[in-house]
Amino acid sequence: MIPAISNRLDYPCLQTHSYLNQASLGLIGEASVSAMHEFLEETARHGNLKMSDKEEAAFLDPLRSRIGKLINANKDNIAVVASASEILSQLPYLISPPSGTKVIFVSTDFPAITRPWISYSEKNQCEVCFVEENEDQSLVDKIIQELDENTSAVCVSYVQFSSGTRLNIEKLRAATNSYGTKLVVDITQAAGAVPISVRDWNADIVVCSGYKWLGGHGGIAFASFSDQLLAKQPICIGWFGGHNPFDMDATRLTLSKTAAKYTQSTISYISVVSLNESLDALLKIGIDKIDNHSRTLAKILISGLKTLDWKSFRTADNEEASNHIITLKALKLDAQETLKRLEKNRIICSMRNGRIRVSIAHYNNENDINTLLENLKYKMF
Repeated sequence: MIPAISNRLDYPCLQTHSYLNQASLGLIGEASVSAMHEFLEETARHGNLKMSDKEEAAFLDPLRSRIGKLINANKDNIAVVASASEILSQLPYLISPPSGTKVIFVSTDFPAITRPWISYSEKNQCEVCFVEENEDQSLVDKIIQELDENTSAVCVSYVQFSSGTRLNIEKLRAATNSYGTKLVVDITQAAGAVPISVRDWNADIVVCSGYKWLGGHGGIAFASFSDQLLAKQPICIGWFGGHNPFDMDATRLTLSKTAAKYTQSTISYISVVSLNESLDALLKIGIDKIDNHSRTLAKILISGLKTLDWKSFRTADNEEASNHIITLKALKLDAQETLKRLEKNRIICSMRNGRIRVSIAHYNNENDINTLLENLKYKMF
């Protein structure tokens, strides 16, 4: 049997359930939970008795360093915020597309990426162009086909949350560069599961939530800005983004020279502690090893589907297929009823765009996959 590559005892629910749902509300490991409890008990509840203004001002620095290591990015270009939407909602105004230009999206991408632009386009002369995803076509190629000299930005998720399609960002960046088009990439469904190098991508901004595959608690996210985009002033400015947050001169705007200027206010420090701990755990295991583990289990899943009525959205040999997110559909079976049966049998997945989404994480083992396959055998009449 293929074992997990992390300690399953760190996740109590794995003793009773097959959890294949990290892409939704991801499990949080024992080390992160313990760190949050300790911080709350030993530091947070005691206010400034245990944390000085100087310590609070520097509290996010270790997290920026860990994130930089995880995604191969300059820590000074990394902003730590309360949610990915906090940054994504500012992007239409930061990028400020010229009147009459268009911005390209995937029609089934996560709404936090598209909705700020839809709102922006209603008040400004900007066209939103939605590319449809098809299982038998390259999504990157379809996006590139829509590019022209009138395209101001492309905003996409590296891994599509509802299909598991994984975009070739290097190829997309080369194409957008030829038109001088900005590139926005959300890595929420990839960071912590697959290797990422922001330096190699050279995207204008990369955004990520701090939970799901990163194993942290909700209420924290980050973004990595290009030098060019970082030079701009944030659209939404708070007190904590100052060069020295505790310089309380309310008559001057003295923002940090780094991406720290995007942190608007006091955020959930307990979530910072959680993410620090979970990133340490991921980096210790190794992202390459995590990626290889999901690939091994994905092969078992795809092979097992050959004798069933279910099929994956993208075939295993498709260059845009992910190993850690696999979505399943069946022409003659009711996916929603199947999901209910899986839940009844303590197998936790998600339903996205009419397909069952299976997440494969470092804590999963071959038994989780075999249990899923066994329960997918049942037919609905």
